[in-house]
Amino acid sequence: MPAGAAEAAAVDDGAPLLRLRDVNKSFGPVHVLQDVDFEAYSGQVTALVGDNGAGKSTLIKGIAGSQPFDSGDYSFAGQSVHITNPKQANALGIEVVYQDLALCDNLDIVDNLFLGREVTKRGLLDESTMEQRATETLAGLSVRTVKSIRQVVASLSGGQRQTVAIARAVIWNSKLVVLDEPTAALGVAQTDQVLRLVRQLADNGLAVVLISHNLNDVFQVADRISVLYLGRMAAHVKKADVKSNQVVELITTGRSGDIGLRAESETNDVPKELPPTPEAADPTTTGEVDR
Repeated sequence: MPAGAAEAAAVDDGAPLLRLRDVNKSFGPVHVLQDVDFEAYSGQVTALVGDNGAGKSTLIKGIAGSQPFDSGDYSFAGQSVHITNPKQANALGIEVVYQDLALCDNLDIVDNLFLGREVTKRGLLDESTMEQRATETLAGLSVRTVKSIRQVVASLSGGQRQTVAIARAVIWNSKLVVLDEPTAALGVAQTDQVLRLVRQLADNGLAVVLISHNLNDVFQVADRISVLYLGRMAAHVKKADVKSNQVVELITTGRSGDIGLRAESETNDVPKELPPTPEAADPTTTGEVDR
């Protein structure tokens, strides 16, 4: 195993929907991602955690195609792909909900869900079709807190706005949804609402990647946890196999017990041949001094 490789690999529950192998990304002399492996499975929530500067945002931007990887293997649904822009990722069924949500406050829910992808009929907006699909999508996500799909986004709470952003990501028959800190600015009740929605996505068969600094959220909804440490993947583990304090150690040091990155000293090659001792140099020497 090469230096810096993660010793604990995720147990395979079938082929992953997304598989990255040895991906790298640099910005000038700064090597942000170093031979990173990552996997996401349909029907599961994979939490991506790490300290600030660990490379989480760079990894998801590489997955989304907005900042393509410099090298490495990118496979989706069992096929090797080359993603260089977000449209290619969207065409595969990959959607990312960034922390800023990118919603238009002056538009209603339906208009936001179909912004830039409006359904038309004979050159005109097909409002009835968009309303029907919006209603079905929200119902499929068990969303009951929105009074009307024609409600202006500016009037929604933080949790409701997050719900609209997530609904926009899944309305296009998505297969993989990446959520960037979806509960960062929410209160307790709204956080619970969004976490139930995250779990619902996975239960509906989607692969979900959840980026979060809140380990309570992670342990509440995740099936797997991937830990980035200084641009390297420290561990891929099942949630059931680790405790919160172990994940904290992985985030802060890259290692917890026998899980995580090996120290560089542990990967140094042992010399092929040690210098002979005086006894070994002369097989007849007994170690006794002649008198």
